[in-house]
Amino acid sequence: MKFKNLIATASIMAALMGTTAHAETVGPMGEAATPSTTIQVSDDKVAELKAGGYKAALLWHDQSDFVNAVTLGATDEFKRLGIEVVATTSAGFDAAKQRSDIETALAKKPNIILSLPLDPVTSAAAFKEAKADGVKLVFLSNLPKGYQHPEDYAAIVTDDLFQMGKQAADALAEAIGGKGTVGWIFHDATYYVTNQRDNAFKTTIENDYPDIKIVSEQGISDPARAEEIANAMLLKNPDLSGIYVTWAGPAEGVLAALRANGNKTTKIVTLDLSEPIALDMVGGGSVAAIIADEAYELGRAMAAAGARALVGEETPPFVVAPAITVKTENVADGWMQSLKRAAPDSVLSATK
Repeated sequence: MKFKNLIATASIMAALMGTTAHAETVGPMGEAATPSTTIQVSDDKVAELKAGGYKAALLWHDQSDFVNAVTLGATDEFKRLGIEVVATTSAGFDAAKQRSDIETALAKKPNIILSLPLDPVTSAAAFKEAKADGVKLVFLSNLPKGYQHPEDYAAIVTDDLFQMGKQAADALAEAIGGKGTVGWIFHDATYYVTNQRDNAFKTTIENDYPDIKIVSEQGISDPARAEEIANAMLLKNPDLSGIYVTWAGPAEGVLAALRANGNKTTKIVTLDLSEPIALDMVGGGSVAAIIADEAYELGRAMAAAGARALVGEETPPFVVAPAITVKTENVADGWMQSLKRAAPDSVLSATK
């Protein structure tokens, strides 16, 4: 998942104050997490929904394999419930474009909107008309400023953030034999999704692996600087056993740095599926594991939350989908479980 240009509100910053103290995922306002598998539309409500002639719009922040999988999960659930998808858009990480997308979609009179709000302040205004029209809003991973549950939105749905970070720590610890030194490259921005994932890695290493020490910490806001940051980290710590990288884009730069340095011993663990990262992993390179979310399940749960709101069933405010540890031996199954599509041919060919 990509997170650039997402601006957190002061309330989200306050919620993050205790992030490392939590051994579980919490929402942007400190909400307890509800597993996505519990968010279901009961059979007795399906007929009511099918008879309602309801419509939905999917107004996304960007276009990617992740978004495609979320869209598939949502559209499959909407189809099951007889809800027509009348608009699917991509804002290209442009908050102004997203506002325009909302205005255009409202002309088609959707009853449900699924979206990732790009900017808490701008999005609060952008979704105001939809709220006024009684549209049921379900948000992916972010919340417009000042919005309250359940009157303003049906639910936020995101990854099990703590588990993603924890599984990354467990995978890296296993790859380096439970001892050694590691570098921690974290997202240098206040955004509760990446912050919780990153901090969960650090907390798990510090609490569960006494023989592993984090000896180098570096924030990153621009993925293009990843190779430069990794080079500096390796210059000071040439014998690093492993490096955690906040997501797959920057991890590609870290991998390039390891290759440029002729380093074949330092292991990488990162989050979110990527073909170049997976190719290195299945080829026995530096990448030990990739931690992914169940993107298809995110979409299904978002659609279910919106449909439940239409028939008067309240969904808990903060819903999370499971995390998956993807390694060479389960890369095909992991890709399918996360994205509901086959892994790239290059990756599958390299595993044979």
